[in-house]
Amino acid sequence: MSYQPLKHATSCSAPVVASSCANGSVRRASRRLGQIYDEAFTQCGLKATQYSLLSQIARSGEPKMRDLAQALVMDLSALGHTLKPLVRDGLVELKIDDADRRSRRVMLTLAGQQKYAEARKISERVSQVFDKTFGAEETVKLRQALDFIASEGFARSLLSELQSTQA
Repeated sequence: MSYQPLKHATSCSAPVVASSCANGSVRRASRRLGQIYDEAFTQCGLKATQYSLLSQIARSGEPKMRDLAQALVMDLSALGHTLKPLVRDGLVELKIDDADRRSRRVMLTLAGQQKYAEARKISERVSQVFDKTFGAEETVKLRQALDFIASEGFARSLLSELQSTQA
């Protein structure tokens, strides 16, 4: 069964009513998906946020902390807080950047690469079930919309429009 906007019923058979606030809708959906992914990742001992970090590090190679934070739309202190258990567990290593000693690079250890490979299988399975449940085409559109909303260009444009209408 595929997702049908506003016709989809919850387990209580109550109709889904569209929210008037995009922020609230995105946050609720994010919390729900986070809960689902957290449950799925219990098999490998990770949280969804930790998997996201491992995934971004794996895609980026050895990113600088600032670049990693920017890619994940996080501030540096939140990134540092989220990295601590991964460093403690030996999955991630921080090293001083050879080119800029003020910067640190983040890299997966061998154990981190293995954990990422294990967790990636779980993530792929959840994605397959999500696609089947929500609909493959709808999933592509959703990801495109969310990636656009998360982009720096969208943020600048929205903030600029807000500031111009306040004047």
